[in-house]
Amino acid sequence: MDRNAVVVVATYRRPDYVRTCLEHLQRQTVAPSRIVVVDASPEEDTRAVVADFPGVEYRRNELGLGTLAASRAIGTHDATEDVVAFIDDDAFAEPEWLERVLAAYEPDDVGAVGGRARMNREGEEQEGLDRIGRFLRNGRLTGNFAADPGRTIDADHMLGANMSVRNSVLRSFGGIHDYYPGTCLREDSDLALRVRKAGHRVVYAPDAVVLHVAGDYSKGARFDLRYRFYGARNHILLLTTTLGWADPHLPRYLGSVVASTGREAVSGVRGWSSKPGLVAKLRGVAGGLTRAGVDAAGTVVGLGAAIVPNDRARDVNRASS
Repeated sequence: MDRNAVVVVATYRRPDYVRTCLEHLQRQTVAPSRIVVVDASPEEDTRAVVADFPGVEYRRNELGLGTLAASRAIGTHDATEDVVAFIDDDAFAEPEWLERVLAAYEPDDVGAVGGRARMNREGEEQEGLDRIGRFLRNGRLTGNFAADPGRTIDADHMLGANMSVRNSVLRSFGGIHDYYPGTCLREDSDLALRVRKAGHRVVYAPDAVVLHVAGDYSKGARFDLRYRFYGARNHILLLTTTLGWADPHLPRYLGSVVASTGREAVSGVRGWSSKPGLVAKLRGVAGGLTRAGVDAAGTVVGLGAAIVPNDRARDVNRASS
C-alpha cells in the first residue's frame, strides 16, 4: 500500500479528549504522514496538550464555536497527501483504523471512505444493517454507523467522527464547505454528497473502527430542541447547496416535513387520554406541539438562509486556490 494520509482532528474545548485521541493515533499500524489539530477554543489548554506530541501540528480556528466544517477546511487547505482523514476529538481509533481506511481506496472510483463508530451499545452492530448511510428518496438520511455488515459496502453519506476523502476529489469541488452553524449537523453529509455528485463512490468500511464516546456539547445537549432546530435548518442548506433548488429531493423533503410536523402535533393531542393526571396530559400536548413547531421553524429559517448561503470556509478555500 503506497497511499499516504493526513489526519485532521477538529476540536473545541475538549483538551482531555484530544489527548486520548492523539494517543490512539500514535498506535496506528500505518502511521499518518501528518496529524493536524485545529482548535476553535478561546483558551490555550488544547495547544498545551498538542505540545506533548512531537510532530503533531497545531492550528487555530478564530471563528470559534459552531464552525466545525471551517476547522476541517483549515486543517486540509494545504494538504498534499493522497487521502484526507477526519476523526473527531471524542473518537478513539483502533490500531488498524488508518490501514483499513487506506485499503478501502483500492478501486480507483472510490472517492470517500467512512468507517464504523462503535458506541458500546448492546446489539449496535446489528442495528440498521440494510440502511447504513442512506440518502432516501424523500431527502432524509439514515445513520446506523455502528452497524457491522461484515464487508465494505456502498453508502450515500458518512459520519464526521470517522470519515475520509481522496484529496484529488476534494480539490475538484473546491474543498470543505461550511454552511452549517449551531450544532454543525449535516457538514459531514455535505462532503459525501459532493463526492457522489462528482461521480465517485462513497463506501462504508466497517473494519475501520473508532470508539465514539460522544463527549458533551459545549452548548446545549445532544438531541435537545436546539439540536432538533439546527437539524431541520441545516438539512435545507445541505439539499440546496449540494444538489440545487431544482433537485427533486427538496420538494419531497418539504412534503415529509409537513407530514411529520402534523404527526408530532396530533400525537401530542392523541396522547391526552392515555396519560394519567392533568399535568402529564398537558405536558404531552405541549411536547408534541413544541417538537412540531421546532421542526417547522428550523425548516423556514433554513429556506431563508439558503437564498443567500454563507460559506464560512470560503476564505480558507480561496487562500489555497
